[in-house]
Amino acid sequence: MAEIKDPENTILMELKDGTVMIELLPDVAPAHTARMKELARAGAYDNVAFHRVIDGFMAQTGDVQHANMEKDYNPRAAGTGGSDMPDLPAEFSKIPHARGSLGAARSANPNSANSQFFINFKDNDFLNGQYTVYGNVISGMEHVDAIAKGEPPANPDRMISVKVAADA
Repeated sequence: MAEIKDPENTILMELKDGTVMIELLPDVAPAHTARMKELARAGAYDNVAFHRVIDGFMAQTGDVQHANMEKDYNPRAAGTGGSDMPDLPAEFSKIPHARGSLGAARSANPNSANSQFFINFKDNDFLNGQYTVYGNVISGMEHVDAIAKGEPPANPDRMISVKVAADA
């Protein structure tokens, strides 16, 4: 596992095959970083499905309203919800949507990101400047690569637990 340089801004995401370590970018996207930590600390991401996983593109998750596989899971609505907190303004930057980067999912409105996010399977430069990048996988990308594919997957994988490393 990679070395944790900043435990307060590192996410430990437990998947079926192991731990994914994500380094958040508070200097680049402070509001998105704060939201992810707040939801992680509340346990909101635990048991949330990867509801949209496109091979060669990205794996999307984070619908804390409809995709908790242990509580009121609604596969038809998964991907349409967020948290009970307000949407976030875009925090676009020059950080590329490279393999392993964490991007904020949103609707057509650039200021509509809330709780959902995606992890890029490959460099997706066409997303640059259009979606907020607020983290990078620093270890465990092989576990992300192993997430069940589909829109939605027939048997979706989930985030078993998501914690801020400082709290683990």
